[in-house]
Amino acid sequence: MNIVFLGPPGAGKGTHAQRLMKEMNIPQISTGDMFRRAIREQTPTGMDAKRYMDKGELVPDEVVVAMVKERLAEPDCANGYILDGFPRTVAQAEALDTIAHIDVALNIDVPDEIIINRLSGRRVCAACGGTFHVSLLKGDKCPECGGELFQRDDDKPATVKNRLDVYQEKTAPLIDYYAKKGILSTAKCADGGVDENYALVKAALNAKA
Repeated sequence: MNIVFLGPPGAGKGTHAQRLMKEMNIPQISTGDMFRRAIREQTPTGMDAKRYMDKGELVPDEVVVAMVKERLAEPDCANGYILDGFPRTVAQAEALDTIAHIDVALNIDVPDEIIINRLSGRRVCAACGGTFHVSLLKGDKCPECGGELFQRDDDKPATVKNRLDVYQEKTAPLIDYYAKKGILSTAKCADGGVDENYALVKAALNAKA
């Protein structure tokens, strides 16, 4: 099954994709991972992307799509894959349709206020890199190693709100795009636990299987 994951930052896409990947024995493919791998292996598209990245410029859609095509042609994608972080725009989705058949676009729908609370309450340990939520902390030190905890700049409430606004403007139109194609399925995940929300994701996926 070929799956596109949709959802705002902080919706849990990566967490659920990792779990689904192991369960279904198909790869999770993120654009970040693709860029790093293609550059490391010095593929033609990887080197093309690196030229833009080295100048601090956005990688053009045609280069990203070429890289996705390159990745989807690999043997581990033969039985399906999960695209996480691509497409980000309708233009990218239209380009994806020319190189791949998508079976399900799975939208993880989480209310903004929950995402803001989830991300703005996240703290990272400077020593071990562990990630924790303030609601589960008993002090101001890392519960794993005792290191100093800090809040990432992109987890600050104003920044999270801006990221959500960008998502609504650029990426949310994909929901309508895939709904019109008849392959959209939505998991409405509130503030339940990971297992509870994963069950909702699985149910939404099975509804289109």
